[in-house]
Amino acid sequence: MPGWQAIYEELKDKNLEIITVAEDTRGAQDAGPWMTAAMLPMDAPVRSPAPSERIRLTHTALIDQEHLVSKLYIMVNVPTAVWINEQGRVVRPNETAYVDDRLKHIHGLESVPYIAALRDWAEKGERSAYVFSEERLRERLADQNPDSALAAAEFGLGQHLYRTGYLSEAILHFKKAQRLNPESWNYKRQAWLLSDARRDYGTTFREEVAKLNGKRYYPARDLPGETA
Repeated sequence: MPGWQAIYEELKDKNLEIITVAEDTRGAQDAGPWMTAAMLPMDAPVRSPAPSERIRLTHTALIDQEHLVSKLYIMVNVPTAVWINEQGRVVRPNETAYVDDRLKHIHGLESVPYIAALRDWAEKGERSAYVFSEERLRERLADQNPDSALAAAEFGLGQHLYRTGYLSEAILHFKKAQRLNPESWNYKRQAWLLSDARRDYGTTFREEVAKLNGKRYYPARDLPGETA
């Protein structure tokens, strides 16, 4: 989030708004510490900042306890970004969006191509080469998984059961959501965070990523000159 704050300060005068959304079933309990940490300068040590040391977040930062954003835009991992124009139309569908290279050793993606594309869009608007045509949008936004709607319903039911104190029952529905839509790392990450992943799912996030043996666990970006 600190990186997005810097980009927002750079481009806000070009009519660009940035909204960051934390997808967390437990809301501020889980997202709060990350949002507080985001108020530290980029070069600050990792610790809980005193109010006097925090920077002011000027872009809009939200918490989505229902995972509605992921459901509406068919997001399967984070960080993911969507470009929406002034008329409320998606002009570039969801894609992996890193604002800096701090985690490049894990995901292998350069941040420069994406940020350059964002700057181009802020400057040129609809004339930007990075804006998708209607045809490309329809192709990219078409849900390729026929079970994804059912998976979303199962995940939502699991969330409800978790919040009402029925964890063991919730786990059954979280597992079903993962089986129906195995590409969704959002389902896995969130479910494993809500209980003991080793005990209840027989695995952990790190172990599942390790099983990929270098294969990316997020969709490839569609940026000119960038390999999949």
